[in-house]
Amino acid sequence: MAAPETHGAVVRLEEDSDGSCSTVGGVGYGDSKDCILEPLSLPESSGGTTTLEGSPSVTCIFCEEHFPVAEQDKLLKHMIIEHKIVIADVKLVADFQRYILYWRKRFTEQPITDFCSVIRINSTAPFEEQENYFLLCDVLPEDRILREELQKQRLKEILEQQQQERNDTNFHGICIFCNEEFLGNRSVLLNHMAREHAFNIGLPDNIVNCNEFLCTLQKKLDNLQCLYCEKTFRDKNTLKDHMRKKQHRKINPKNREYDRFYVINYLELGKSWEEVQLEDDRELLDHQEDDWSDWAEHPAFAVCLFCEKQAETIEKLYVHMEHAHEFDLPKVKSELGLNFYQQVKLVNFIRRQVHQCRCYGCHVKFKSKADLRTHMEETKHTSLLPDRKTWDQLEYYFPTYENDTLLCTLSDSESDLTAQEQNEDVPIISEDTSKLYALKQSSILNQLLLQECLEN
Repeated sequence: MAAPETHGAVVRLEEDSDGSCSTVGGVGYGDSKDCILEPLSLPESSGGTTTLEGSPSVTCIFCEEHFPVAEQDKLLKHMIIEHKIVIADVKLVADFQRYILYWRKRFTEQPITDFCSVIRINSTAPFEEQENYFLLCDVLPEDRILREELQKQRLKEILEQQQQERNDTNFHGICIFCNEEFLGNRSVLLNHMAREHAFNIGLPDNIVNCNEFLCTLQKKLDNLQCLYCEKTFRDKNTLKDHMRKKQHRKINPKNREYDRFYVINYLELGKSWEEVQLEDDRELLDHQEDDWSDWAEHPAFAVCLFCEKQAETIEKLYVHMEHAHEFDLPKVKSELGLNFYQQVKLVNFIRRQVHQCRCYGCHVKFKSKADLRTHMEETKHTSLLPDRKTWDQLEYYFPTYENDTLLCTLSDSESDLTAQEQNEDVPIISEDTSKLYALKQSSILNQLLLQECLEN
């Protein structure tokens, strides 16, 4: 089947002055060349990932363009721009290459609309300016089954690899701390590092692809990088003293680069070791008394709409935005009478404009966010919101940043409604009196009169 035709430029790459492409975005507002094609995240602790060298290529679902598996983001970007198809939750696809090959074959057998949900962009615009995007996700039973089968196949391969390593007696490795050589089984080296150097990366039976894991750790140390905080130091002695004094002889649990070396991360589709461990902890708690006296909740920090300021409570963030940027979100919500979904769209709209370094008050674009903030604060454009039809669009249901905690704090409670909304009369629908005799026979008043007579 031929790929769906493209009728415009809802999402494209924008060329910088040096000729490179940047992925600052916006759909249907301002400069149509802007785009956001990759997941964005607000600032938090660093992790880091690496790609495997020499990975095979993957061909586009609709055309003959092909990209290395390690650069699958480029393929996804290509499919969005050229073919307007979006694959949901790509991170949960166990084998991306097999997944793409499967759907490449299926799309030649049946129309794309048999499998994908259709998302219409610019739905309020004239018909010729509207565009359709296609969403392929596991809501479709066939896609869900495919993802589960790929997950099972990957788990089978990982368990076979793990069993082979457990039984391997020809292992040869060097301690990353003292350079002592070890022969035999991998457990000898791992136990040595745990016992002699207080460096415990887990039980040997829980680890897979051990050689690659050790090479990854050795490479970081060769680059004078701490394995836990991942800071870089000027020489080996400084790094060694830092890891010893700070007790950083452990890996960073938030670095997803290490997930592929632990069998637990392959057990259930879409669940990391943290989620699986959390389920195990809940089972243990079911057999214990509900004592929450030592509970210490870690606050989820929300980030300002205009700068990098973070606050552990939404009230503090509102105060910051009002004092620093003269933007009062609760007041805007009250004056415009915004419900929860309209608040979501407004926040996502502002996030996108700030990410693009564009003032939503005058539509001028700046070179940096700092220049944008200076302009908006001097001109007081933070409070100069555009017409509702500009931001109250379906496309702004989708968060600009995946980890935007501010969206989780928006409320739509009855106490937040305007006085006008609270005082609105509730309509009362009267009984149909066109058939008066039938009404007298069936009216609930008959039962009330009968009950009163019996009581008297």
